[in-house]
Amino acid sequence: MRAFVDGQRDRCHRNRAGKSRAGLFIGAAVLLAEYPSNSTTAQAQSALPPVTVDAPTQPPKPTRASEQSQRRAQTAARQRSRNAAAPAAPTPSERAAAEAAAQQAAKLGYRATPSSTTLRSGASPLNTSQAVNVVPEQVLKDQLPRNIDDALINVSGITQTNTLAGSQDAVIRRGFGDNRDGSIMRNGMPLVQGRSLNPAVESVEVLKGPASLLYGIMDPGGIVNTISKRPELYQHGSVTLLGSAFSASKTGADGLLDVTGPIGDQGLAYRFIGYGVSEDYWRNFGRHREMLVAPSLAWYGQDTTVQLNYEHREFIYPFDRGTAFNPATKAPLAVPATRRLDEPFNNTWGTSDLMQASVEHRFNQDWKLYAGYSYNTETFSANQLRITGINFTTGAETRSNDGTGSSLSNVSYGTSYMSGGFWLGNMRNDVVFGGDGQYRTIYRDILIRQATPVFNVYNPVYGLIGPGTTASNSDSAQTDKLGQWSMFFQDTLHLTERFALVGGVRYMDYDQIAGRGKPFVTNTNVSQDKVLPLGGAIFKLTDQISLYASYTESLKPNSTIAPIGVVIGSNVAPEEGVSYETGVKFDLNKRISGTLALYDLDKKNVQTTVTNSANVVEIHTVGRAHSRGVELDVTGRLTDSWALIGSYGYTDARVTASEDSTLLGRKLQNVALNTASLYLVYDFGTALPGQLRLGGGARYVGDRPGDATNTFVLPSYVVADIFATYETKYGQFPVIYQFNVKNLFDTVYYPSAVNNLNVAIGDARRFSLAATVKF
Repeated sequence: MRAFVDGQRDRCHRNRAGKSRAGLFIGAAVLLAEYPSNSTTAQAQSALPPVTVDAPTQPPKPTRASEQSQRRAQTAARQRSRNAAAPAAPTPSERAAAEAAAQQAAKLGYRATPSSTTLRSGASPLNTSQAVNVVPEQVLKDQLPRNIDDALINVSGITQTNTLAGSQDAVIRRGFGDNRDGSIMRNGMPLVQGRSLNPAVESVEVLKGPASLLYGIMDPGGIVNTISKRPELYQHGSVTLLGSAFSASKTGADGLLDVTGPIGDQGLAYRFIGYGVSEDYWRNFGRHREMLVAPSLAWYGQDTTVQLNYEHREFIYPFDRGTAFNPATKAPLAVPATRRLDEPFNNTWGTSDLMQASVEHRFNQDWKLYAGYSYNTETFSANQLRITGINFTTGAETRSNDGTGSSLSNVSYGTSYMSGGFWLGNMRNDVVFGGDGQYRTIYRDILIRQATPVFNVYNPVYGLIGPGTTASNSDSAQTDKLGQWSMFFQDTLHLTERFALVGGVRYMDYDQIAGRGKPFVTNTNVSQDKVLPLGGAIFKLTDQISLYASYTESLKPNSTIAPIGVVIGSNVAPEEGVSYETGVKFDLNKRISGTLALYDLDKKNVQTTVTNSANVVEIHTVGRAHSRGVELDVTGRLTDSWALIGSYGYTDARVTASEDSTLLGRKLQNVALNTASLYLVYDFGTALPGQLRLGGGARYVGDRPGDATNTFVLPSYVVADIFATYETKYGQFPVIYQFNVKNLFDTVYYPSAVNNLNVAIGDARRFSLAATVKF
């Protein structure tokens, strides 16, 4: 954190910790062995000097040389006047703490402030031609989402797709998206780990629509950017213990330690986050365990900021494909929602590591350089009994005893770009330009395929078989390697104080190799380049309301690991998305902000397979899908007591061209025509001895096709959540108690499906009670 008071730079100051604080650290480390939860932002003591901190605004306008010299002279005169008879300044740590206390009020009001990494600049959302939706830090603390799908219920037009039995992030944006599609980021850099949301994440942002100009190869729905918690320049921390229960017999515990502060007095700061969870799965068997260690360092200089962060995570999840839908009645299997159709050994387990480094240097008030590097890797294995058929009358279920061994995914990514402004005559230009490169590998070494006896879902007997051991050489060594190198440029040309044009271009060179089998069979070998444009316009009605329109494109190579009759060669066209979007953005009195967007999105060259007269499967790229819709997102403070976050999305997504007549005109799988959410929070302020906050709300997801040919439908659902927090003090230590109920009415719902035999079931009602001690 950088704090500026009266124009002076914030330097850090070491706070001396007493023996009691060391004891707290040791105690917290012991508790992490079996307990974990979430942290809250530490607040400054009331005696700290007052500091007014507004939410970040747009960067200062570039100035002409004559104006710069005049301002330097004026600044020097003011500085001499200050130094003549200035009172003793507060310490750097006090200034940083006071700034954090001022910012806390905005966070409690759900103030949405996008990170500069999402748009590759510090521009205000009002000065951009694409929609950016934010799930603020305080919303995550209040709602306690358990994965990225859970956090994104607050954003319009988003639904869940195939999560690979609960082991992968998988979100559809504006009708498009899948697991492992490269759209999930950390601080603007891509991830390959299955689950991206953890206690080291501060907030979540979504850049809607085609984002290839800024991010390269991408599906046209947009990107999801998770923002890390950063080291801070004043000493504070928290310990949280949380107990949870799905029912009387399905319980668990979390524990979280989050501590940060200065190292020395030269701008160096640290942060350490440690987390652990052990809890029962809500269905009839299974357990979730996870451990996270996340240290980070930052140096805040006069004009330079350096960030280093690392995350190590170990996990084991139930690998649960859910339930099945009867193709005749279109209804779910008539068994209790808690009954699993597999075996207790169905789990996925592994480790992930994330290392990131970034440098931001400001040359002057106009120009800034950013450079970042990220390396992310995950290894995992899984056991699964794959459901291959069910007799819905007798209950006889056929299963394949499958598994995955020694899977390895990694992505290495680097980027560097300049952002700043200059004058062209009487017109101001705000530009960002730079380049990036990445190399990504997804590899599955051993694929197990093994026959198993018939199982009866109406009278289940578990434990008669063990995990499969028979490897299938033809299915093993699944490999997908992608390399990309790019340069990009974007300019926002301010023709007047109210009207601006946006233009940009990316040149991209890429290659992709994919296939499978031992011996290895290459099914994809693509090497191409592409130029992608962007255009837009912004008209500011006032300083708080702007209209925008944009034209954006995306690109994603066609590829497959499956054995096919015709290899995908470099002459095969990639998938391309084209979007037209218009809307209005508002940021009213720095209290409540939002976006109303209308879009029309077309995706062409969609890969389809056709069997020719010689019975050979050919790859054709003549498919086309179209999505159009309306989205509304609002977040912020209605009054001094009421805060809200809400959304509505209308998404009409269909196949508009296909050589497969069974797909033509069909709605896209797992895409709901209507989605909505509304969460309200009431803050009692100083009316009580402590600070009491009550909140709750609900989300609605409409009917969705459960498969590509629309043979069955996942029914609409409404799920409600509530929470309460109460902050008080014990001695010198603030303590926060938090009570949450997720799925208040214990609704049985189905968030996504792979096919009628693999339909995910949403979590049952969950109670949790947490206590956080801040120090």
